[in-house]
Amino acid sequence: MGLLSKKDSKLILDPLADNNPITIQVLGICSALAITAELEASIVMSISVLFVMGVGNVVISLMRNVIPSKIRIIAQLIVVATLVIIVDLVLKAFAYELSKTLSVFVGLIITNCIIMGRFEAFALANGTWRSFLDGVGNALGYAVILIIVGFFRELLGSGTLLGIPVLGDPIEKTGLYAIGYENNGFMLLSPMALIVVGIIIWVQRTRNKALVEDN
Repeated sequence: MGLLSKKDSKLILDPLADNNPITIQVLGICSALAITAELEASIVMSISVLFVMGVGNVVISLMRNVIPSKIRIIAQLIVVATLVIIVDLVLKAFAYELSKTLSVFVGLIITNCIIMGRFEAFALANGTWRSFLDGVGNALGYAVILIIVGFFRELLGSGTLLGIPVLGDPIEKTGLYAIGYENNGFMLLSPMALIVVGIIIWVQRTRNKALVEDN
């Protein structure tokens, strides 16, 4: 990444793979299980978290020298709650049906461990530019997993992607359905999201042995 130093590039690139907030740090699992039955919901949640983390990290970084230590968690919650309210209002204005699908899960961004963790561990100790990069990097790492999980759950569970049939018509028996393929309804259940995440974790650790914990 030519525009960024090697150190700054790591803030973007590391969370995408070998320091992923979901598969390595095991944070933000709840939304990965709850809203990934549809790819569209996964994408919208990813964009929402990207906005909240990118802007939130910058705001916390700007305020880091004036926030009293004893109330820093309260200050962080106020910042993230304000940004989540903005996201919720935008969704209700421009994507009302999707906002109903995501419903309570948008509000739960406020307590997302990834966001609060980056506020506390990084934004409070670094300048605005690096805090912004850290927020974007971790949000993208979160988004990659949500989108992968949402892709496979919707494809195998409903035979669609973004609501568009891609495997054929299960009623008319066209496409793959013509040769006996059936949608796997289990993929639409939350436990299957955990299994898909588990497979991603297994692939990561197979590719990079340094991620395997010693017994």
